[in-house]
Amino acid sequence: MSATTPATTTTPDSGPRTPDISVESREQMNIVIVGHVDHGKSTLVGRLLADTGSLPQGKLDKVKRECERTGKPFEYAFLLDALEDEQDQGITIDTARCFFKTDKRDYIIIDAPGHIEFLKNMISGAARAEAAVLMIDAKEGVRENSRRHGYILGMLGIKQVIVCVNKMDLVGYSQQVFDGIEKEYRAFLAGIGAVSPLQFVPIAALTGEILTQPSSNMTWYRGETVLQRLDSLNKQPPKTNQPLRMPVQAIYKFTSHGDERRIISGRIDTGNVKVGDEVVFSPSNKTVKIKSIEGFNTAPCVEIGAGWSTGFTLSQEIYITRGEVMSHKAHAPLVGTRFRANIIWLGRKAMQQGRDYKIKIHTAATPVRIHKLLKVLDASELNGELAKQEIGRHDVADVILETKQPIAFDLTSDIEVTGRFVIVDGYDVAGGGIITASVQDDQDDLRAEARLRDFSWIHGSVGIEERAERLGHRPALVMFVGKTGVGKQRYARSLEKALFEQGRHPYFIDGTNVLMGVDHDLSSDATQAELVRRFGEVAYLLLTSGVILVSTTNAIGLADHSAVQALIGDMPSLVIDIDPSGNSTQPCDLRISGSEADAAVVERVTELLKAKGVI
Repeated sequence: MSATTPATTTTPDSGPRTPDISVESREQMNIVIVGHVDHGKSTLVGRLLADTGSLPQGKLDKVKRECERTGKPFEYAFLLDALEDEQDQGITIDTARCFFKTDKRDYIIIDAPGHIEFLKNMISGAARAEAAVLMIDAKEGVRENSRRHGYILGMLGIKQVIVCVNKMDLVGYSQQVFDGIEKEYRAFLAGIGAVSPLQFVPIAALTGEILTQPSSNMTWYRGETVLQRLDSLNKQPPKTNQPLRMPVQAIYKFTSHGDERRIISGRIDTGNVKVGDEVVFSPSNKTVKIKSIEGFNTAPCVEIGAGWSTGFTLSQEIYITRGEVMSHKAHAPLVGTRFRANIIWLGRKAMQQGRDYKIKIHTAATPVRIHKLLKVLDASELNGELAKQEIGRHDVADVILETKQPIAFDLTSDIEVTGRFVIVDGYDVAGGGIITASVQDDQDDLRAEARLRDFSWIHGSVGIEERAERLGHRPALVMFVGKTGVGKQRYARSLEKALFEQGRHPYFIDGTNVLMGVDHDLSSDATQAELVRRFGEVAYLLLTSGVILVSTTNAIGLADHSAVQALIGDMPSLVIDIDPSGNSTQPCDLRISGSEADAAVVERVTELLKAKGVI
């Protein structure tokens, strides 16, 4: 591991160092240029580079010689389209990056492709930007990708957008044409709830009009030039000012080298943290204090902030995994299985309801499916909205997604890095989007109860990791469910006995034990939810002691497992459904008929426990 950041100076053997204050630090801003194909994005950037004197020495002559070689007239766009096949085809395929300066700041310009087939490249470029310039051809007007890109910029959380109406020379510098495009495009963006542009600027990129200087051909325009408007954009506040977010990437322990440290590693995306801070890992709700900040061949430090990849040791051993998010307790992320999102679909096969996909958000990855399809927008149509039951290629959509397991996330309006995600179909990244709202699911109240309980939990002097090391296994819940008389107790007792003979520490509990004890005060018409809640809390108490809990109950069925899981948090659990009829279709870890031999079932359950890393 090493600590690195783009904003400070490091050497191979050094830790974080404060930048040399004797060197003037100039402000930098990332700007993306987007728009429909052939609307002049690359020409705009090339002209800005030339007019601000930002071209590398000899670059202009080199491009002119290349134009002579290919028999093409010189174009400013070729200053950006460096790839040979791009120059041959006259389109931008990849996302080019270049730099220019004004008196106020340094700019990193990202020139994104406008062709619909390279939409994925455009999104990857725009995702790194703080502001955007969107190009519209005055002669062609608002086109398909003009609308699509406007929606995507809003999806990516880019709030500062300037629209340049280019090629005004081709429409006789007509103010009427310009005003018509502004009215049409603002109405479209407002209709779909996308970002509202800060300003529309009429330009002729080829001749440089209203880029750096006013134009005598458009005296009716009284606004700022493109360069002046760029300089008036606000720089994003430092990420260190936001709440702490560090998605866990890996856990290291170098015991073979005599190093007993257990190091939790990841990249701090926002906020800062120091030694002694109490932090919480979500969604497991585990709280602990930072013992030390670790790095490879780095000087010791007591505080570290956004932009650094680093490691931590903790005040006590806790079990956490990749995909958890470290934060301060007062500003923890949201946790749940449902959220509202805006997505764009790029897969060749349509995204369909009822199908499972995989969502990757920060370092977490888990199965996901569409819970509800709210609306689909087709950018090729002016009115935008379509009544569809699936999301086709290049469609943008407003959906409620549901994950199989609870994940930690934020609204993208609050913290972008934990509010963005991609969706994988098979082995391909097929879509991406942003989270716009949290949506309550059936277990939200139980998760809130569990979080409050875990935050206030009074820990003993022996941690769960120490217990696991002593016992030789992690705690886990194995629930045998099914109707009365199908053999739940028989299989559960056989499993408990087999695990005990293997040197494990199992404990059998039947729902009747809880019902006659903890639930004794409940009336006969007590709600099923309360029975499940109390069973889950009893299970949690036993699991924290480190045992493998084997349970059977007639009061709690397969449908209640998700509620129990919400209460026991990240403790592993297995559900064994005994169904002689063969009609059950609800998800479970293992389904048997009840006619199987005890030894065969014990063997299969043991293999599942091994697969989950319990034993």
